[in-house]
Amino acid sequence: MSEIKYSWQGDTSRLDQKLQEHSHSDCYPFHMPGHKRRTIDFSDLYSLDITEIEGFDNLHHSQGILKEAQQRAANLYGADETFYLVNGSTAGILSAVSAALPRLGTLLMSRNSHKSAYHAACLRGLETVYLLPAASEFGISGSVSPAHVAQALEDLPQIAAVFITSPTYDGVTSDIRTIAEIVHAYNLPLIVDEAHGAHFAFSEEFPEPALSCGADLVIHSLHKTLPSFTQTALLHVNSERIDRDALKHFLSVYQTSSPSYLLMMSMDQCVRFMEEKGPSLMEEYVLQLKLFYQQAKSLKHVKIFDKTSVSEDICFDQDISKILISVGNSDMTGQKLYHKLLNTYHLQMEMCAGHYTTALTSIMDTPEGFQRLFRALKETDERISVSSGNSGTGSKVIYGSKRPGRSRLLTSNDIYQNPKPQMPIALAMEQPSERLSLKASTGHISQEFVYLYPPGIPLIAPGEILTGKIIRIVDLCQKQGLSVEGLSDQSNQSIKVVKL
Repeated sequence: MSEIKYSWQGDTSRLDQKLQEHSHSDCYPFHMPGHKRRTIDFSDLYSLDITEIEGFDNLHHSQGILKEAQQRAANLYGADETFYLVNGSTAGILSAVSAALPRLGTLLMSRNSHKSAYHAACLRGLETVYLLPAASEFGISGSVSPAHVAQALEDLPQIAAVFITSPTYDGVTSDIRTIAEIVHAYNLPLIVDEAHGAHFAFSEEFPEPALSCGADLVIHSLHKTLPSFTQTALLHVNSERIDRDALKHFLSVYQTSSPSYLLMMSMDQCVRFMEEKGPSLMEEYVLQLKLFYQQAKSLKHVKIFDKTSVSEDICFDQDISKILISVGNSDMTGQKLYHKLLNTYHLQMEMCAGHYTTALTSIMDTPEGFQRLFRALKETDERISVSSGNSGTGSKVIYGSKRPGRSRLLTSNDIYQNPKPQMPIALAMEQPSERLSLKASTGHISQEFVYLYPPGIPLIAPGEILTGKIIRIVDLCQKQGLSVEGLSDQSNQSIKVVKL
């Protein structure tokens, strides 16, 4: 198959036209949403789009059909109570953190958390203490150590809640059961961002769900891995450590007052679909995944991440639905592989980093889709050239582990460093500011976020000191073509800092 630049036909200035062209193309989706553009019994959507009219309940004061729908979701997942999120997992994270902690409280959180957790800390004026995940040889962030959670809680009695991201964007989970036991020994709530793990409950081949492990609040993005529209998510409550009235209040603050009935219909359809067809489809899906991983063992240069290659301390468990494809010591980069798969094979990946690209899969994927991916990787593997990289030295961090030095291509281990906080996020953002070039900002206190998107994890947050190392990492990320976002200067040449 000859390589061509993938493009659309027709009037691409019209979004509807471009979406139609894309839906009829042969480009296979190894990305969100989890329905993979396959219909599950929807009719004309315009005819179904309504507002809160008689007989259709009110999401913010549900007493009828929406209350029943949310209870159906709670029953499916085994939660005490479940709330629909029409503003995505972001609304759930904002509401969960806001309800779990008092204003100006202290939150212990994994550093590799989504930016919405940092925004919650900002809005509530929270102090943040970070748990740095383990470093893996594959170059991605590993699990959060329960021992580091215990140490932080012992050292800092002011901590009011714990926030853990599990699974990570790369599919790595932490030992939530042990972490929950540690956190509950201090009678504190544990919030788990399990946005990427809404499918865990439907097969023992996936990691144990956070709800089953004792987490107090769990957030699921239905659209990430299940057949539901983009922007649909669930917030589950699993204990009395959370004030339900406060939680409902914040849900009404962070969510629209005009929730989309199309999104809520999609969530109810998804829940019913998983009730009725989930077990059989999940069984077939797991077999397809296992077949793919088995076939991938024949690849010589392209490598697929597998938890069996690392210790349990590094990766407690792995979500095999997220296929991480590394180019390793080759003449390719993650970006080149990403574009190769798109332009030559018409396979759209979820994201790419310096040394790998990610394929997100779901129960809606087809055997043909998996085989297209394997054939593309096999052909690429046969043409790849091997090169060598270099390595450096590690450095110590607090409540974390040693990090390996920078290799030829930036990895997650290089990018996400232990921060040097100087003041809370909200306080830093309220201070007088000045704008400096990135190169001149070393030693100053950042007043802005800098993050890679996806996955939306900050390299630097407001209130943290901009070190020379961080500035070099930002510069290298841009040179390697990674998407650096967050700065008000969209050219990424300058940054707002606290005026000294």
